[in-house]
Amino acid sequence: MKREWDLLLFKTAGTVFVVFIALVCLFPFLLILAGSFTEESAIYKYGYSLIPAKFSFDAYAIILKTPVSIIRAYGVTILVVVTGTSVGLFITAMACYVLSQPDFKYRKIFSFIIYITSIFSGGLIPLYILMVRYLHLKDTIFALILPLFVTAWNIFLLRNFIREVPYSIIESAKIDGANEFTIFMKIVIPLSIPGFITIGLFQALYYWNDWMQAMLYINDKNLYPIQYYLYNMLNSFQSMNSSFLSSGILLPRIPTESIKMAMTVIATGPIVFLFGFAQKYFIKGLTAGSIKG
Repeated sequence: MKREWDLLLFKTAGTVFVVFIALVCLFPFLLILAGSFTEESAIYKYGYSLIPAKFSFDAYAIILKTPVSIIRAYGVTILVVVTGTSVGLFITAMACYVLSQPDFKYRKIFSFIIYITSIFSGGLIPLYILMVRYLHLKDTIFALILPLFVTAWNIFLLRNFIREVPYSIIESAKIDGANEFTIFMKIVIPLSIPGFITIGLFQALYYWNDWMQAMLYINDKNLYPIQYYLYNMLNSFQSMNSSFLSSGILLPRIPTESIKMAMTVIATGPIVFLFGFAQKYFIKGLTAGSIKG
């Protein structure tokens, strides 16, 4: 009886603790959402709160005045995320498979070379010269994809997942006549599903939140991703407010504070739903990727 009571007490305390942590993590998002629906004057007067002091759709009305541009920016971002994540993950996985094989003679040398790139880099200027002058990727969609295509961190993280695949299974497949690509596609990938899902989500998040590549390489407004499009829009509004204030022109002030919150909601909303949707597949991947024996 005492053991059952202790177990019930432990479960109750654990549930309360998890709910508390979840609310702490959810609080900033709720604050941002409420701020996006708050009138600008109320923000300056009362500050941010979970319940808007004065409810207003002004921020969303201003941002969505050009819905075609928003949709186009979303389309560019989705194209970059899907292409960069899928192809980059496949190339990363092939590199990890090679580096994880104990019979690969030069795996330590290549691992060291990849590791060095995570500590030292040529810097922004050589990268810009490479992308623009030699690869001629200025104002192309590839300029948004290639810089984040493969990273040393993702390679080493995914390699640890692939190392969990028993080498005896790979040796058995080689004895049966399977080539390396067949082993990679039919054995390594199915048994490393948790790693692929994890790295894929990380990679998608990198691409979704990136705006630096667009600032460096993109001048064509039709190729702006959503993050850089909203960044430019906010800068324009702030410049307009500053110009009106300095010139003494009496015009309605653009609600930049609530617009910041609304932009955050617009930019992060879809990726948040993606993580929620992918969670069950992540759990399923953990089960499917487990090795019985």
